[in-house]
Amino acid sequence: MLKRIIECVPNFSEGQDMNIINAITDSIKTVEGVKLLDVDPGKDTNRTVVTFVGEPENVIEAAFVAIKKASELIDMSKHSGKHPRMGATDVCPLIPVSNISMEETVEFARKLAKRVGEELQIPIYCYENAAFNKERSNLSVIREGEYEGLQNKLANPEWKPDFGPAKFNSKTGATVIGARSFLVAFNINLNTTSTRRANSIAFDVRERGRIKREGDKITGKIIKDSEGNPVYEPGSLKAVKAIGWFIEEYGIAQISMNLTDVNITPVHVVFEEVCKKANERGIRVTGGEIVGLMPLKTLIDAGKYFLKKQQRSVGVSEQELIKIAVKSLGLDDLKPFNAKEKVIEYLLEDEESKKLVDLSIVGFTNETASESAAPGGGSISAAVGAFGIALATMVANLSAHKRGWDDKWELFSNWAEKGENIKNELIKLIDIDTLAFNKIMDAFSLPKTNEEETAIRKKAIQDATKYAIEVPFSVMEHTFKAMEIIKEMTIIGNPNSVTDAGVGALCARTAIMGAFLNVKINSSGYNDKEFVNDIIKRGTDIEQKAILLEKEILDIVNQKIKL
Repeated sequence: MLKRIIECVPNFSEGQDMNIINAITDSIKTVEGVKLLDVDPGKDTNRTVVTFVGEPENVIEAAFVAIKKASELIDMSKHSGKHPRMGATDVCPLIPVSNISMEETVEFARKLAKRVGEELQIPIYCYENAAFNKERSNLSVIREGEYEGLQNKLANPEWKPDFGPAKFNSKTGATVIGARSFLVAFNINLNTTSTRRANSIAFDVRERGRIKREGDKITGKIIKDSEGNPVYEPGSLKAVKAIGWFIEEYGIAQISMNLTDVNITPVHVVFEEVCKKANERGIRVTGGEIVGLMPLKTLIDAGKYFLKKQQRSVGVSEQELIKIAVKSLGLDDLKPFNAKEKVIEYLLEDEESKKLVDLSIVGFTNETASESAAPGGGSISAAVGAFGIALATMVANLSAHKRGWDDKWELFSNWAEKGENIKNELIKLIDIDTLAFNKIMDAFSLPKTNEEETAIRKKAIQDATKYAIEVPFSVMEHTFKAMEIIKEMTIIGNPNSVTDAGVGALCARTAIMGAFLNVKINSSGYNDKEFVNDIIKRGTDIEQKAILLEKEILDIVNQKIKL
């Protein structure tokens, strides 16, 4: 069964005393099954953002012990910082990561909120998807007035906490707990020290916008609605919250933003819009800063955006896309940016697992040549297929940059991107094929001392065998799709690289035939003959088409060589 994974990103009102910060994060580490991913203290904000992940029950246990430790060590009556705050643990959101719905995450958030309120006697408000009251779903609305206004807020019956006492605790303040989508905290650096100007840009872009005024936007009379509340003029970006501030540590003003849904407004769109608005005010953006973690897709999308803007091919490696994104967004402006420490997918990778794809060519070859049965022909077939499509992708990228072919860059970029996607799938299959072999070995090692165990063992062997058939067949399907790209590159690609595409065709045919051998040998041990007959028929069809297509591609290559 797939693990349910949620992320927790509590914000603690302490960013200067590392003894306190370490005590809080050490308490998180005591909970088994939780992985601490990131600790990001801010000196001027006097606030630390902590990120950890795990299965839901473990995560809410870790969140509870961290909130408890913060309540013991942080005294809000003595706290000051540039970031809005109302409690020792100011906000504690839960975020669904994998195999869990938002509705389920909401239940865990409310469970945590109830426990913290009752056991620690801290006033708790639930926000975002976990909010009981829609008017309280927005964090900025709940936190309005901050810690200094909390005593009066708690005395107002309309602001009775969702859990915990409606009583002011001067030491702990109040905490906001909820469930939300993945939020990217993104600060943009400006070449100014003016907080007022930074705020003006923030108001230009944030979804809430600025207070509407008659005449002059700064000094004009505030326009109010029928109930006497200020009317806001919306900013240019949806799902974006922003304020301006001065960071003494760096000696610059920043626009501090929370991107609450990067599917609606991606990081690169925010960056470009802020650049535009800053330029209109005579200010230049010098770079950006990611606080906490971000999804890999955020950087990939940004890298592709900036490459397309340069009319360059986007069919390049993940590492290259990240490099372009980091440089274009200026994420290394204030300090080095390490994607391995900032991208959540990288931090979730199993550090102990040994991957074939992470070995050098020499290491992979030596591992194959060793006395162990895996990796074997299946993994090699996937690797050869990956090399084949990599060559065609190279031809597409070279063609996109060929002098005199500037009007064709997008055409070749599209082909390169298709090739890159297939290459990535085949690379994954290198390790998956070995995993499939290991599943069979594990199934055969199961006990069979009684009838029940024998039945379980038999089913496990059959399930593993089916998986071991499907994996190399997937190699065949992906590689055959690659041959379409290979053929196209021999026809329209840079003629100086036609032989590279030809070698790609040779690799692809080899990969397909090699993978089919694995399909056939594994099929001999599978009892569902209807499934076996169908997959052998389909595999034979792919193999025969691949052999014919290889000949067709090589004929084109030899014609273009013209010896």
